[in-house]
Amino acid sequence: MKNKTDYKKTPQPNYYKGVVYGYTAKNITDDFELGAWTAQALKYILRAGKKEKNTAAQDIQKAINVLHFELDRLYKKKNGTI
Repeated sequence: MKNKTDYKKTPQPNYYKGVVYGYTAKNITDDFELGAWTAQALKYILRAGKKEKNTAAQDIQKAINVLHFELDRLYKKKNGTI
């Protein structure tokens, strides 16, 4: 049997944690009940330029990309194609 890690007790990297109030991307995602794509965009925005080997521009572009996925999902839902 594999050793299970309690993901709730695993600390998040500092680039996902606010410096003033200590909010994490997960706290914000849960509090605002964000969907998967929007939550992913939030994570990229919050960490923009803070994660090693990722520039702010790369993270912002990733956020834009996943927001396009969310827009596509919303348009399909509105048109009844999903």
